Parts: sequence; C-alpha cells; structure tokens
Amino acid sequence: MINIKKHSGIYTLEATQEIDIPLHEAWSFFSSPNNLEKITPSEMGFKITSEVDKKAYAGQIITYKVGILPGINTNWVTEITQVKNESFFIDEQRFGPYKMWHHEHWFYSQPDGKTLMKDKISYKIPFGILGDLAQTLFIKKQLKGIFEYRFKTLETYFNEK
Repeated sequence: MINIKKHSGIYTLEATQEIDIPLHEAWSFFSSPNNLEKITPSEMGFKITSEVDKKAYAGQIITYKVGILPGINTNWVTEITQVKNESFFIDEQRFGPYKMWHHEHWFYSQPDGKTLMKDKISYKIPFGILGDLAQTLFIKKQLKGIFEYRFKTLETYFNEK
C-alpha cells in the first residue's frame, strides 16, 4: 500500500509491505546502505558515491548520484540521524533535490515469522507553486513508482526464496 497526502505544505508518503523473512534478516538487509541500489529502479541511475560502513549508524553521511528526470542527475547527501537496532532508522536529506526530506524506516516482527515494514517520508518541494505543479505532474508518480518497484523487487527477492 502506498499513499501520499499533503498537509501544511508538506507531503507525506506512507508505504507498507510484509516480507516473508524474520525481523533479523530484514534488518540486516535494510540497514546496509549498499543494498539500496538493489531496490531502486535502474533507470534512476542511483549510485552511492561515498564509502559506507556495512550497517547504518546515527551520524552516518551517505552521498549519492541519482537521476531525478531523464537526463538530469543530481548529487544527494543524506544523514542517518537515528537508529534503533531491529526497530527503525531515519535518514534526512542534507543536500539534494528536495527542500526537506525525512524518511522513517520501521520494522515489526509478525507472529507468523514475517516482517512488516513501514516507510514514512515527509518531504517539501522547492519552488513554491512550480514545485506543487511538479509534484502533480511527475514527482508523486515517480515516488509511487519507486515504491512499487521496491515492492515487486522485494516480493521476488524474499518471498519467492
């Protein structure tokens, strides 16, 4: 499930997915920044440009190159601001295409041994009315597309093992 709402000039994307692996395996995969490229559509040209440790930690800075539109790439810098082992981590944009980007990654162990993942992204687009128009014309679609791609990729990667 993917949902995007707007309140007070801030957009919020919420996505949930259940994957057929235990929490410790899900945490091991998602807390490794190097796995982000595996779950991002290849047409975005996503590439980590900094050296990263194996696991996310509070204060970690990660730099990327990413295509925001066909033929237009940008640098993106995020900081992992909070981490609670096997529970959640939060990344925030320090430099990049958004005016503000705050991404919460939550993980919940399910009674059947699966893991429920919840993403909540709060973001603000620059350029006022033009930014809102861009949200309507392509940003919303692009973000939903990224999470739809992730959903399908994770279904294949974990649920069909």
